[in-house]
Amino acid sequence: METRMKMAVTGATGQLGRIVIDKLKAQTSDEVVALVRSPEKAADLGVETRRADYDDAASLESALQGVDTLLLISSSEVGKRAAQHSNVIEAAKKNGVKRIVYTSLLRADSSPLSLAAEHAETEKQLKASGIAHTILRNGWYTENYAGSLKGAVEAGALIGSAGEGRISSAARADYADAAVAVLTTTGHDGKTYELAGDDSFSLAELAAEVSKQSGKQIAYNDLPEADYAKALEGFGLPAGLAASIAGWDAAAGQGALFDDSNSLSKLTGRPTTPFAQTVKAALA
Repeated sequence: METRMKMAVTGATGQLGRIVIDKLKAQTSDEVVALVRSPEKAADLGVETRRADYDDAASLESALQGVDTLLLISSSEVGKRAAQHSNVIEAAKKNGVKRIVYTSLLRADSSPLSLAAEHAETEKQLKASGIAHTILRNGWYTENYAGSLKGAVEAGALIGSAGEGRISSAARADYADAAVAVLTTTGHDGKTYELAGDDSFSLAELAAEVSKQSGKQIAYNDLPEADYAKALEGFGLPAGLAASIAGWDAAAGQGALFDDSNSLSKLTGRPTTPFAQTVKAALA
C-alpha cells in the first residue's frame, strides 16, 4: 500500500496560496493541508485546514505535526517577515518536517529592493536549519500593476519612477506552477531558482499596451522617486508604503526586476503568461 505524504502550505488563503492549493489538489495524491491564520476564511479550499499564525509559535508547532513537506509562502507583513519565518522554521525542526520550499525574491542576496534583506535572512535560516530545502526566488507578479490600470485609463496616464528599467514579471499562476512542480517532483533539494517571466517590458511599454487594449491614449509619466512617493500619498497610501513602492520602482530602473534566464518556464514546462493577458484581465 502506498504511503501518502502530508504536504502543507502556509498563507493558504492568500492570492498565491489559493492557486497553489487548487493546483496541488489536481496534481498530487498526497494529503494537502492548508495552514491559515483564520480557518473560517479557508472553508472553501476543500482540504484539511489548520490554524497557523506566523506570530504564534504554539499554533505553528501544532499545525506542523505529521507534515512531511512544507511550502513556506513568505509572510505579507514587511518588517516582520524574518522573525515570522524563523518561527515557522523552528516549528518545522521540532516536528521533523523533511523538506521546506520557500518563496523568496529574485536575486535576494544582491537585489537593491528594500524587500530583499528579510528574504536573504530567511534563506540563511533555512540553510542553518539542517532541513532539506529549495528556494524559489520569485520575480515581480504582473498583477502588482493590475490595481492601478483602470485608474491610469481614467487619468490618461500611468505614473512611476522606473525610467526605462525592464521588468520580467510573470502571473501568479506561473509562480504557483513552479511551486507545485518543485513540491511534487524530486531533484530540487539544495537548489535556488531565480524565477521571472520569459518576456520583459518597461512601464512605457505597459502604458502602450493599456492604450492599445483600452482604445485610449495612455502616457507614461516618469517621476523622480520622491515625487512619485508624494503622488502615491495623494492617492491615500500611508507615507511609509508610498516611499517603499517608489523605492521599488527606482530599483526596477536599476535592473532589479529584470532576468532573462527563463528558469521559470523551464521549471514549469510552459511559457510564462504574456503581460498583455494580465492587462486584459485587469481592464475587464
